[in-house]
Amino acid sequence: MTKAPTVSGDPWRAFVNVAQIPESGLHRDIAADEATRAAMAEIAALRNISTARASFDLSLRSGGRVHVAGHLTARIGQTCAVTLEPIENDIDENIDLIFAPVDEVKELFDDLDEEAEHGKLPEPPEPIENGIIDLGRLATDVLFLAIDPYPRKEGAVFEARVTAADPGDHPFAALKAFKAAPKKPTSGGREEG
Repeated sequence: MTKAPTVSGDPWRAFVNVAQIPESGLHRDIAADEATRAAMAEIAALRNISTARASFDLSLRSGGRVHVAGHLTARIGQTCAVTLEPIENDIDENIDLIFAPVDEVKELFDDLDEEAEHGKLPEPPEPIENGIIDLGRLATDVLFLAIDPYPRKEGAVFEARVTAADPGDHPFAALKAFKAAPKKPTSGGREEG
């Protein structure tokens, strides 16, 4: 049984004020400290997160949009779904997203509804909330989405225990027994046939 997480909110925070991104762009490297990693591990129901680092390049686009490209690496402790032994898994994910002002995102969602009717469905941008992009939350989301829900220790193979089926144990066994039973005589002394 997995215990319910007691941590709420976003434990890994790294804010970037969009107004402070220079025309030449901005580079940010972030790393989650021990307390943050422990809180993230609890939320994700992991044994632990021993490392979590991300690197981002932010560049301004037209219309108040921001292109965020980056890379996340992490090492997480999980339990093998087959052997139930503790294992370590590495996460290595690229990030490539567009952020846009909230009003523009709402307009784009309205446009997406129209385009969906025509079979086209581009990915909508992420919202810039109050002029801020939270790189820590973005990194956390990417990490959580990359977690293998059924991790396996290298070489672990699930082998179902197979037992020989009892030939008399199937849904129609009772009918077969009924058919094989001797016929009973009717009240007239003759067998039914």
